[in-house]
Amino acid sequence: MLDSISVSLAVGTVLGFLSGLGVGGGSLLVLWLTLVLDMDPETARGINLLFFLPSSCIACLLRWKQGTLHFRPLLPAVLAGCAAAACFSFLSAGLPIDILKKLFGCLLLVTGTRELLYRPRKKD
Repeated sequence: MLDSISVSLAVGTVLGFLSGLGVGGGSLLVLWLTLVLDMDPETARGINLLFFLPSSCIACLLRWKQGTLHFRPLLPAVLAGCAAAACFSFLSAGLPIDILKKLFGCLLLVTGTRELLYRPRKKD
């Protein structure tokens, strides 16, 4: 039942919505695919990347049209992120899957804790 088309459409819609808000639905998609649908992590990561490319491009385009996305200060972060993604993709290929699962779990815990404790800075 959980792997039916209607459930997949509902989950995809919710995660696409969260992605458009910038919440980070990718982590939730990987969790859904691995824990609920019992998919191997490598396949889940590949699906996650393919799923969020179009939705993130659309969200960026809409935010740019709204005037809330400025590319000049973002360019160094984009370049550094691409370089880090390439490096760590190559490095993670040699690590055992158990270590990768634990590292990913730690990343989710740290990110979740940061989000729960986040307080916006007050402007002077």
